[in-house]
Amino acid sequence: MTNLAYQSGFANHFSSESLAGALPRQNSPQRCPYGLYAEQFSATAFTAPRASNRRSWLYRIRPAVMHGAFRPINGGLITSDFSSVATPPTPLRWDPPPLPVKATDFVEGLVTVAGNGDPHAQNGCGIHLYAANRSMIRRVFYCADGELLIVPQQGSLLITTELGRLAVEPLEIAVIPRGLRFRVEVPDGPIRGYVCENFGSPFRLPDLGPIGSNGLACERDFSTPVAWYEDRDEPHELIAKFMGRVWSAEMNHSPFDVVAWRGNCAPYKFDLRRFNTMGSISYDHPDPSIFLVLQSVTDTPGVDGIDFVLFPPRWLAMEHTFRPPWFHRNVASEFMGLIEGRYDAKAGGFLPGGCSLHNCMTGHGPDAVSFERASMADTTQPEHMLDTMAFMFETRCAIRPTQFALESPLLQQDYVDCWRGLKKHFNPQRP
Repeated sequence: MTNLAYQSGFANHFSSESLAGALPRQNSPQRCPYGLYAEQFSATAFTAPRASNRRSWLYRIRPAVMHGAFRPINGGLITSDFSSVATPPTPLRWDPPPLPVKATDFVEGLVTVAGNGDPHAQNGCGIHLYAANRSMIRRVFYCADGELLIVPQQGSLLITTELGRLAVEPLEIAVIPRGLRFRVEVPDGPIRGYVCENFGSPFRLPDLGPIGSNGLACERDFSTPVAWYEDRDEPHELIAKFMGRVWSAEMNHSPFDVVAWRGNCAPYKFDLRRFNTMGSISYDHPDPSIFLVLQSVTDTPGVDGIDFVLFPPRWLAMEHTFRPPWFHRNVASEFMGLIEGRYDAKAGGFLPGGCSLHNCMTGHGPDAVSFERASMADTTQPEHMLDTMAFMFETRCAIRPTQFALESPLLQQDYVDCWRGLKKHFNPQRP
């Protein structure tokens, strides 16, 4: 099979088979059709409530246990150690990473720039950038530390997983469940983008509360692949990220041999252009929580482990209001990326493929040029923001940049200067 196909919906129960009759009537029968093996793949505890339980049954040619012993390998710049250097409260911003010159695949092109928490305790996140120019060839990767939210910025990805294949392009995202094996192919040239590694509870859609029954991201706009398999008896390298380190094992066959599957633990993708933006049509700039796409919830109601927030093209119509994001300090820490265009709170320096970090209680907001422009804008007229697509990984804990990120030549040493031009307007004689 070579065609890509998808099933719509989010966190539903799916059934998919690439051979007619491959799905048995029972989850784990004594003998599966076609001589397949039954294997359960779980992303939550067995006793998790039904509404939040994530698991799928896979019917495959060989069970996943068939590989050699793992050995530690050089993981390059992939890490889950976020305590090796002191975390400064200074606002930080990085230029986009260059595309590689030598042949580099997705795993080789991953570099960790920041994170918090600990995969041992299953809380927090890792934030990575990737830049690659070749497909993974007989190499397979999985992350046992967390699920992966992949945000392409340049170039399309063909992601082959055990449950099927996803074609993902810039302005789309893909989420790979914790532990699911996959490879990334590069069908259209070099790729670059962002990855959020979620150590906590799986991402889910937020409740809508006062918004009502519609708005933000809609379940129908998420899609998961249909079953696709290959039966290849060839040597493969199985690469694992486990407890913050990278490991390798040998396999004598392709792991993408799942002929059929059923359940709700599956990779999925979402087109960011389908996000239904909420906003004010009277006055005041609303809090960024109205841009929430996915959340990783915690035991504390209203306090998430990670929020994935989107700032898409939209209309701004509020009057007598400072329309860009206001100056603020907050308990959350914000890692931002830019997929295309510009961000309305920055006149320059924040480039597509680049990123910024504003940590807990660090003051930030529009630069001097953006402030002056917005302060003098005619707010009796609506503004249509078209040339933009930015996002944010927001967490309740401080995000700690890695040593690589703090020593990288991509770090903009003059970022804080963008606020030096803010003028003193105070005059006690003029209300």
